[in-house]
Amino acid sequence: MARVLITGSAGFVGFHLSRRLLGRGDQVLGVDGMTDYYDPGLKRDRLDQLAESEAYSHESILLEDGGRLGQAVADFTPEIVVHLAAQAGVRYSLEHPETYISSNIVGTFNLLEALRAQPPRHLMLASTSSVYGGNLKLPFSEVDGADAPVSLYAATKKSMESIAHSYAHLWRTPTTVFRFFTVYGPWGRPDMALFKFVRAIEAGRPIEVYGEGRMLRDFTYIDDLVDAIGRLIEAPPETGAPVGAHDSLSPVAPYRTVNIGGGQPTELLDFVRAVESALGRRAELSLLPMQAGDVIATWADPSLLRDLIGAVPQTPLAHGVDAFVDWYRRYYARTEA
Repeated sequence: MARVLITGSAGFVGFHLSRRLLGRGDQVLGVDGMTDYYDPGLKRDRLDQLAESEAYSHESILLEDGGRLGQAVADFTPEIVVHLAAQAGVRYSLEHPETYISSNIVGTFNLLEALRAQPPRHLMLASTSSVYGGNLKLPFSEVDGADAPVSLYAATKKSMESIAHSYAHLWRTPTTVFRFFTVYGPWGRPDMALFKFVRAIEAGRPIEVYGEGRMLRDFTYIDDLVDAIGRLIEAPPETGAPVGAHDSLSPVAPYRTVNIGGGQPTELLDFVRAVESALGRRAELSLLPMQAGDVIATWADPSLLRDLIGAVPQTPLAHGVDAFVDWYRRYYARTEA
């Protein structure tokens, strides 16, 4: 049993990861500021499930509050830290850029400072495939450059990676940064495409399909993602000890980046067809050009993940979409009754 601090525990990924680690016997402290970026009621319902475990405790703290965050870290003395809390969303960053600086950069800095006094045996931070930005080489490998972000969201996440590397070098804390690739599944965020598509089709409204449906996304089912994170917890990086031929391990710090994606990109129109099949209804499409900050394709090279944990995400898209639709209908039948 380990003491695990998870930031963003009321969020989509944080909820699922907390539940997975509690199920294997870990003690979890969740930290979440419960912002209103999307429906706080959904976050509260997630927390209600986590609170059923005596091994789960919770602190409602914004990461920007360095004093309270530092005290929570000092009191809990975590052995593992998984930093998931962030201001997410490419499009929202066009309208509210200041929240990305305060949450993703200042908030991460406050966490790293809090951990200096009592470093965990493994620090893990969530980044995004968006950091690959204008990279034209596909699939995306961790050893490729990621220096051409096309959204502020991506820029703040890449900045977070760089700051975390400097702390790993200075304070010798084993640090893994994982880059997510379009995570989806039950209890997902309402601002994500799957949630929006299902909600609109169920209501008989057209769905907005950007890039005229030709964009490619490497969809990653939530259960595969949290399984990978759980396994990576036991694979902290060690300076001078690479794993596999294309390890992104830093030459000067116990730090590496790892893609978490299956390496099987799907065209957006094919994704829509999977949603239609799960719902048993056809969608009315509004085909639109790409939005500012979007990239035409995301495609993970999962070879490093395979080298580290012996597995890569492999849940079929149809299965994952079916599971989301089943959850969505049950959840909203209950909450709207």
